[in-house]
Amino acid sequence: MDFGLSEEQEMLQETIRGFAQNECPTTRLRELFDEGVGHDPALWSALAEMGVAGLTIPEEHGGAGMEMLDLALVAEVMGEFAIPGPFLGHSLAIQGVLLTGSAAQQAAILPPLASGEQVATIALQESDTAWQATDWTVKLDGDRISGVKTIVTHAALADHFLVGVRGGDLVWVDAKADGVSIEDVNGIDRTRPVYRVTFNGAPATRLEGGSGTAGDLLDAAAVLLSADAFGAASKLIDLDVAYALEREQFGQPIAQFQAIKHTIAQLGTDIEPTRALFWYAAHALDELPDEAPRAASVAKAHITDRAMNAARESVELHGGYGFTWECEVQMWFKRIMLDRAQLGTPDQHRERTAILGGY
Repeated sequence: MDFGLSEEQEMLQETIRGFAQNECPTTRLRELFDEGVGHDPALWSALAEMGVAGLTIPEEHGGAGMEMLDLALVAEVMGEFAIPGPFLGHSLAIQGVLLTGSAAQQAAILPPLASGEQVATIALQESDTAWQATDWTVKLDGDRISGVKTIVTHAALADHFLVGVRGGDLVWVDAKADGVSIEDVNGIDRTRPVYRVTFNGAPATRLEGGSGTAGDLLDAAAVLLSADAFGAASKLIDLDVAYALEREQFGQPIAQFQAIKHTIAQLGTDIEPTRALFWYAAHALDELPDEAPRAASVAKAHITDRAMNAARESVELHGGYGFTWECEVQMWFKRIMLDRAQLGTPDQHRERTAILGGY
């Protein structure tokens, strides 16, 4: 049995990787990171033209009709290059509509999202501990919602929010409507700015008619965050190797020192095997729904934890330079920090895994 990727999936990753190398090299990433806007309209427009904005949207609505595993593979490359932009929130908002929207709602909502003409993002988390559907307190009263959501990425850029409300329902909200207030909270990841969004009687449309649930959306989020963290951690290891070969001490590259060799080798053996975790979790979302929740939480807990350790070790491997703003390690370190914290920490997902396993 072949457990690898298909030729089409490998080509998908290489296409996005080639695009990122040409259009968002480290020099351009540094410019965007320093600006702190977390968005380049030309970059997003080009990705949309490539089909990334609507990767999982059915072809009849203008998308590519691909599966969750394909989306996770793109998320890995996004993390590898720390590409600024609304990809994560936009993709998850689309997943929410696909899971819970009626046929009529999907036909109305999805086409402008597929083309990238409109941008959406998710507004699910309410605090460090209130991230699961059972924790949501934002209230839907008729066709109006009230309450507060935190860690909403690219809220200021979004045209629409997919909002989780009390009882586990998902609603669609115009981000520019009356009753919507957006506050920049100066998040640490400058490739994906974070906002606090307050709804005060804002008009909302409840999504209904789909076969999925808010829990399915949270599983999809766990998979994409895991894939992003895996890509970021893999990039950090590459940076560590390059620096160790370049930096000299006592007349020779520090890559010759056993302590450096062993540390980098350990990081590689820590990170690379976790690739299978997000691959399987994404596959489960597509084909094995009963296994998907636990597989998603295992991936989120394990990968983001190991990625965070790789980030810390990478700073140390770069010595005093690693702690400076000028060192590029910080861009991936901070991206991993958001991947780890958003929608459940590793400990929270381990607890969820245990509960799902009957412990």
